[in-house]
Amino acid sequence: MTATDPATEVGQDVLRFPPDFLWGAATASFQIEGATTEDGRGPSIWDTFAATPGKVLGGDTGEPACDHYHRYADDVALMAELGLAAYRFSVAWPRVQPTGSGRVEPRGLAFYDRLVDSLLDRGIQPIATLYHWDLPQGLEDQGGWRSRETAHRFADYAALVHEHLSDRVKLWSTLNEPWCSAFLGYGNGVHAPGVADPAAALTAAHHLLLGHGLAMRAMRAQAGDDQRLSIVLNLSTVLADRDDEASREAVRKVDGLQNRLWLDAVMGRGYPADVLADTSWVVDWDGLVRDGDQEVIGAPLDWLGVNYYSPSRVAPAGAHVVTDGPHPGLRGVELLPPRGELTGFGWEQNAEAFTELLVRLGTEAAGVPVVVTENGSAFPDVVDAGRVADPERTRYLLDHLRAVHRAVERGADVRGYLAWSLLDNFEWAAGYSQRFGIVHVDYDTQVRTVKDSGRALARVIDRNAVPAEGYQVS
Repeated sequence: MTATDPATEVGQDVLRFPPDFLWGAATASFQIEGATTEDGRGPSIWDTFAATPGKVLGGDTGEPACDHYHRYADDVALMAELGLAAYRFSVAWPRVQPTGSGRVEPRGLAFYDRLVDSLLDRGIQPIATLYHWDLPQGLEDQGGWRSRETAHRFADYAALVHEHLSDRVKLWSTLNEPWCSAFLGYGNGVHAPGVADPAAALTAAHHLLLGHGLAMRAMRAQAGDDQRLSIVLNLSTVLADRDDEASREAVRKVDGLQNRLWLDAVMGRGYPADVLADTSWVVDWDGLVRDGDQEVIGAPLDWLGVNYYSPSRVAPAGAHVVTDGPHPGLRGVELLPPRGELTGFGWEQNAEAFTELLVRLGTEAAGVPVVVTENGSAFPDVVDAGRVADPERTRYLLDHLRAVHRAVERGADVRGYLAWSLLDNFEWAAGYSQRFGIVHVDYDTQVRTVKDSGRALARVIDRNAVPAEGYQVS
């Protein structure tokens, strides 16, 4: 994008981003594709989970979601209308390998061929995520991420998809938010596959990271110089009310499982010793982690994807053991409710914590460029005369873009921002009750309507700048 003078064009004080800053939006396969039984696609753990009574709000499933499998061309046209330079999508593993190993379904690969070619025809850079939580049910039946074999099957799958698309796709990430896959899927069971077992959660965490490392190795072996490989982590600033020893200890414990367990490992520092000690009463790390695993997991990254929505708040809680929360094995910590202005999903709006997180990564991920791969908010929306006025989402968006800019000014190497999400979609255990999109989707008619927040983002992209204050981009 050619940078002009945003101050002249916008007519207000603006914060200008670097000229080559990458702007886009993101989605995930199970959340938007639908077509869950078409063209040879096998079942995923989310198909099974959603079909289990009481697991997903309202009994909602991934069918038809946004019907993106059939409407991808229209959705790509919308991306072009908004001026997106990049689009992050995920590949559905069971669409490519119905059972998770062995036979490849050519009709599944053909869909991603069509999608990628359509993006490139519109001048939009495709960014592929290989795993966004939809594990083939056939692998879960053999232990899922509790089994070390799943890490190897993931590497096989990653290699075949990468080989097929790498002539056109240059930016890749292995896993999306392994914290969620491990701790929500196997720890407290609120996500698929619905297992509630702290030991299983920590075991899954290691095997997910091992799968990442093995996939990196497999893709590197066949990658050209133009390939850029990564992982996407959901990281969060951890806050406490008091600055005393007990509160600092609570922050350390939660930060260890929320951030450092993942970040230190993929940056080649290995698992933090204090995190292993905190959780050694739950899992035998010496038996779980084999010689050479840490080196595999720490394969060099070309970039790091970071998803941020809100901070975490904690307090010390004596000897209390958190057994139903998202952090397996924690003792002596209370997870506090969010504060201040909340999103429609009940998440805290805290842009300052976003800036602090990105600045922190300037040290803890030094030398690795960061792309914000997800950031967004859910609020109720209404279509009125063909318009969706969503001032709360627009405010969240602009506040958090200013937070990114502050981080860049403070030295954070942030190269891009991808809004979550392009489309309203299936929001996991919340079903269709939460709308994160910058484009509204009428699930009955599949009509798309660009929201005011989407128009605001389009204007930011066009100027490569965000207003220094306020919530109008004129």
